[in-house]
Amino acid sequence: MPFFSRLVLAFVCFFRVLFDGALAARVRRALGGAELEPRLEAPPRTPPPAPKPEPPSLTPALELLALLQREGRFVDFVKQDVAGFSDADIGAAARVVHEGCRKALAGHATLEAIRSEEEGTPVTLEAGFDAQQVKLTGNVGGSAPHRGTLRHKGWRVTQLELPRVVQGHDPHVLYPAEVEL
Repeated sequence: MPFFSRLVLAFVCFFRVLFDGALAARVRRALGGAELEPRLEAPPRTPPPAPKPEPPSLTPALELLALLQREGRFVDFVKQDVAGFSDADIGAAARVVHEGCRKALAGHATLEAIRSEEEGTPVTLEAGFDAQQVKLTGNVGGSAPHRGTLRHKGWRVTQLELPRVVQGHDPHVLYPAEVEL
């Protein structure tokens, strides 16, 4: 029997044996049966799924926000609709918020400028500059070196010491409601 005839026959037999159980049993008997018994092997072991990483704790961020609220009423200021206030009233409120938030930040965080040049100074960024520390703005294109003007020095935290959380404290409560009696 020629090769292509055998190939067509094998193809037809495959599907007939696959979908006709009686024919499959006859073929099995014709081929001796025992050799075709499926071997019972243990299913391949799949490793257990990797544990999901714990989401980062929001507690430190909430504690910092609570500090800014406690010392400078930051959240109150930001949530306030200031459209109806005069510039003088907004300025007076901003001065109080600024002083409190500055005090909170100075008491718990050490900050340093990312760039040492004065703002407004021309700067050149060589190839390989750290894009996490320097953001390009304006007409961005091409490759380094980039020449531009420093618009903001940037800030980085070098040390942060937040108050210890007391057991049972809900960090989502930034500042409790006050009721005067």
